[in-house]
Amino acid sequence: MGALWVALLVFSGGARAQAGAYRFVIDSVADSTITFNAAGERWVKAGLHGIAVDPQRHDALVARFAILSVHDGQAVALITGQTTQLSNEHVALVERPGTPFFKRAGFWIGLALGTVSGIAIAR
Repeated sequence: MGALWVALLVFSGGARAQAGAYRFVIDSVADSTITFNAAGERWVKAGLHGIAVDPQRHDALVARFAILSVHDGQAVALITGQTTQLSNEHVALVERPGTPFFKRAGFWIGLALGTVSGIAIAR
């Protein structure tokens, strides 16, 4: 039983709840929108979703939002739901979208190996 606990502690990774999320400081809060500076992050675009959290309360969820537009590095997002009133003390978290499957090397390697093995088996 003790070996199980040791193995669990050695081989378990850390919590990854927000590992892929990027943090942005909220510049302004209106009735139904927020703006934040996303300059330098070209992947931030309209249609992405994110959450706003309170860093003083250990990243407690404050709101959810959808990005409406990005102009000159300023992102404008529509608040789609909130648990408490948003303020400039909160931060926005947006997860960077993944690479499409057809742009990954593993897809093309698997396709090539599958094609070659399929041809070899068919002969």
